[in-house]
Amino acid sequence: MRILVLGSGAREHAITTALLAEQAGHVITVAPGNAGIAADVETVALDPTNGPLVAEYALENDVELVVIGPEAPLIAGVADPLRTRGIAVFGPSRAAAALEGSKAFAKRVMADADVPTGRPVSAGTLDEAVAAIDELGAPYVVKADGLAAGKGVLVTSDRQAAVDHATYWLQHGPVVVEEFLDGEEVSLFFLSDGHDIAPLSPAQDYKRLGDGDVGPNTGGMGAYSPLPWLAERWGSEAAFVAEVADMVALPTIRRLEHEGTPFVGLLYCGLIVTEQGVRVIEFNARFGDPETQVVLPRLATPLSGLLLAAATGQLGGVPAPEFHDLAAVTVVLASEGYPASPVTGRPLIGVDAANARDGVSVLHAATGVLDGELVATGGRVLSVVATGSDFAQARERAYAGLHDIALQGGQYRTDIAAEVTR
Repeated sequence: MRILVLGSGAREHAITTALLAEQAGHVITVAPGNAGIAADVETVALDPTNGPLVAEYALENDVELVVIGPEAPLIAGVADPLRTRGIAVFGPSRAAAALEGSKAFAKRVMADADVPTGRPVSAGTLDEAVAAIDELGAPYVVKADGLAAGKGVLVTSDRQAAVDHATYWLQHGPVVVEEFLDGEEVSLFFLSDGHDIAPLSPAQDYKRLGDGDVGPNTGGMGAYSPLPWLAERWGSEAAFVAEVADMVALPTIRRLEHEGTPFVGLLYCGLIVTEQGVRVIEFNARFGDPETQVVLPRLATPLSGLLLAAATGQLGGVPAPEFHDLAAVTVVLASEGYPASPVTGRPLIGVDAANARDGVSVLHAATGVLDGELVATGGRVLSVVATGSDFAQARERAYAGLHDIALQGGQYRTDIAAEVTR
């Protein structure tokens, strides 16, 4: 199958790696890709947010499936001209992608579908935001309504910090002030063909920059999968997944279908397990990063078949995805100054040594080649992913691989998956 993957991050590298692992002879192209992806497959300098250009490229190159990785092309509506031209595409339309592009839209859909979530208050002015902050009380949760690269959410007990966050993001559009929900967070992906869904395995990510969940929010500093502690409350991971499917994913997908905006692609459910039950924190309209890096290495079912079935409305006839009985851990290496002002252009040394370790793979996010040398080109530079028979082995392998890599000023968390290895 000829497959075009749009994106340039570790998520897209993980998707490409999973497709290559099928050894099915796929011809895979990634646009625009990065240095690590370019070492594995062909990359093209194609603007992934330009829908007509992407559609023209796909037609000219006999592409059979387009997989849209990041949120920006989805919000830009890249899927729409592809579908209009008869090209199978895994990724929702512009209208359905508003589930991620607008927190207010997502909350409205949740309310209409009776999906459990925290109470939201939308604010278009600072006076409205301050009133909502005071009404809902501490801890304060303030979110940018639109895309913010993982940096638009603030959870704080400092009222002034909440007001300052709202003030900043109101310059870019509305904000949403939410009821605070306390509990363990879970990321759970569902493939959707617009009517039917298929679940993947849960993961947990680490959003704060520093050990012990301190510091600013980031796009994610690490993750692990599966989540053994879910069995303590639900009896099994499968029982938890089934409950979320029935209470959250399927009602949301069917509601969007009812409204004439079918969601075809990956529904990312950001969940929190509270004493009152599961609640939705947020929806995303694509594979999450870094959770994808630990979910896909455990997937036993060929990914290409699942993506194509979702893109062509055939998911209802596909058996539920199966997973290897492995533990997976990923640790993100970030540049100095991330997330506020990452320092770029510095060389990366030791990536090949890390890749050579048993059970370890390095998935590139922001890398390039300068004068023949691998360099960091952004904030989150790469993910070191490791699998093992248990979390102790996977975690040891991940950090051993990370220690092979040198990046001046590089930063990473040292406590990823520590709680499941005690």
